[in-house]
Amino acid sequence: MRPFTYTGAKNKEQALQSYSPTSHYLGGGTNLLDLMKEDVERPDQLIEVASLDYKKIFQNDKGGLTIGGMLSNSETANHPEVRKNYPLLSMSMLSAATAQIRNMATNGGNLLQRTRCPYFFEASMPCNKREPGSGCGAIKGMNSLHAIFGYSDSCIAVHPSDMCVGLAALGATVEVQKPDGSTRIIAFDDFHRLPGSQPEKDTNLMPGELITAIHLERPEFSEHYYYLKIRERSSYAFALISVAAGLQLKGGEITKAGLAMGGVAHKPWKFKEVEKFLVGKKPDESIFEAAAELAMKDAKPFEGNTYKVEMGKKAIVRALSQAYARKS
Repeated sequence: MRPFTYTGAKNKEQALQSYSPTSHYLGGGTNLLDLMKEDVERPDQLIEVASLDYKKIFQNDKGGLTIGGMLSNSETANHPEVRKNYPLLSMSMLSAATAQIRNMATNGGNLLQRTRCPYFFEASMPCNKREPGSGCGAIKGMNSLHAIFGYSDSCIAVHPSDMCVGLAALGATVEVQKPDGSTRIIAFDDFHRLPGSQPEKDTNLMPGELITAIHLERPEFSEHYYYLKIRERSSYAFALISVAAGLQLKGGEITKAGLAMGGVAHKPWKFKEVEKFLVGKKPDESIFEAAAELAMKDAKPFEGNTYKVEMGKKAIVRALSQAYARKS
């Protein structure tokens, strides 16, 4: 690990004023410190922000819930309001990593997780995300864990977060503090980026912006929901494919749907077309199978991950079926 200085910010003003282009904000450090040890991230300053006063969960003025960016994943997932009204989010968060890591990781830090692509972590291998212009070793290399949607010639890595898949299905927004003291709200679907020609940029955050809160809309999927995570082992493993599914029902028909997938793209992959398709339909296996076909029609796998197409279809059918059958 390379030398760095440490600044323990006492308030948001100090955090924002201390930031420089070679700084990193430090929350729980569960991802950043690993990357520093592997010489992938090389900040010359860490600004500790986990102690800042963004640790509350409260009802917002739109009838939804606001979740503090510095609250831990465990505190969030187990909060009574989250468990009662947003169980899809709770379920997705509790599927991640281990209890010890969830106790440390912050909500803001979870949004900023970097890919677990082995070419990104191995500093001796080519990776445009780590070193722009060096190439993408995964395209013609080992790509069984990689993207089937939204990739580019520069990068085929996938986003690792479980929480973010749940937030994508729920249609959350993210509030950030700008260095000039103002705030802005970012729709969740616009928060993360596809790789394009700049895969080193994971998000649309501007330099120095600090994540302070996540806003959720009014509860809609508190009865019919499911988070399915398919992985190689049952603990401390990232998703091969995951699906967050939420359904709102009235009179035996679907009135609203939320559907997002993890492990398949550079960002949580939200199926907007499928969500619209499901509205007005009577939920049954044939409709869910049709939804799965529609969802996966544009998938373009590589030699090593063709399995993700069929796995994705079956995962969508299972997640929607479980969401329909399940009640809190």
